[in-house]
Amino acid sequence: MQLAGQQERHPWPPPRSRRRVAIVHYWLVAMRGGERVLERLLRLYPDADLFTHVYDPSKMSADIRNARVTTSFIDRLPMSRRFYQYYLPLMPMALEGLDLRGYDLVISSEAGPAKGVITDPSSLHVCYCHSPMRYLWDQYHTYREHAGMLNRLAMPWLCHRLRQWDIGSSARVDRFAANSTFVHDRIRKVWRREAEVIHPPVETSLFTPSVEIDDYYLWVGQLVPYKRPDLAVEAFSKAGLPLLMVGDGPMAKRLRASAGPNVRFIDRMDFAALRRAYARARALVFTAEEDFGIVPVEAMASGRPVLAFGRGGVLDSIVPDQTGILFDQQDTPSLLDGIARLEAWLPDFDPRRAIARASLFAPEHFDAKILALTGE
Repeated sequence: MQLAGQQERHPWPPPRSRRRVAIVHYWLVAMRGGERVLERLLRLYPDADLFTHVYDPSKMSADIRNARVTTSFIDRLPMSRRFYQYYLPLMPMALEGLDLRGYDLVISSEAGPAKGVITDPSSLHVCYCHSPMRYLWDQYHTYREHAGMLNRLAMPWLCHRLRQWDIGSSARVDRFAANSTFVHDRIRKVWRREAEVIHPPVETSLFTPSVEIDDYYLWVGQLVPYKRPDLAVEAFSKAGLPLLMVGDGPMAKRLRASAGPNVRFIDRMDFAALRRAYARARALVFTAEEDFGIVPVEAMASGRPVLAFGRGGVLDSIVPDQTGILFDQQDTPSLLDGIARLEAWLPDFDPRRAIARASLFAPEHFDAKILALTGE
């Protein structure tokens, strides 16, 4: 009998050329970090069939559009592409309705519900976990605090049942991979399972350093509460140092109103402009507690240091006092102290160390570990 936390000794799968592969991704409505991982999985398994709850082809890359995509019944519900999260209580049933008979390998990409599919007894089910669902577990109270009145009333009832299903469905997975040590520890805490740490693929070769460095600090991301853009705006408004905020979101209007004249906002940048912004920034500021955090790796690949909140996935990527500086608390005094320490340390910063560190997260490392985990 297999005990909780043990990895199953699964029968050796058939050769890769003869394997039928299914990839299950939670939803496909925007290109973010999870979708970049999905792109890489599709390159490793170009004949895989892709399953998801909701699919908006207009928002997807060519690699994803070229896949054979099957959606759950959620995709056919009213306004699902825009309000898919309101259908979360139906997603366990929708996953269990997907027909995965005949597949030798099933890879679920989990951050929303994906791992709860029903597979053949002979198939190997590998879950690549970006995060156990944050709104059910460690960030439940934060999400509820910022929800509307009706959602605040409904969440205790709905989330209680979803947690039970989430724990039960974790037993359907043969092997787990976590995108960071932080997520590995959360998988162990929530599901009582072990996982191999396989960091997301970051296209580090696309970023290059600049010989010219400007005086601004850079913040990149969605302007949403858990990323704490308010912390960056408040600290830099007090410090008077130039800060460039790149991103948009529900907090944008309030942040612009509270920012000092030294803080500049840009809603969006194309990739070429973002590469230049990374390479010429004095440093990247990273205020979120992220599961991994691709943005700090991109900044290091550009030869620039990172000033980051010292929890979460950045502990896997940033080497303190070599590629960046960590601050201890998600509050303004701690960030201001971090700015002062970074300013004092900057003359000793060597861009080559940052670039070398970022190279450890290049896609080929991800490829090799995924293929080993899936039995190639």
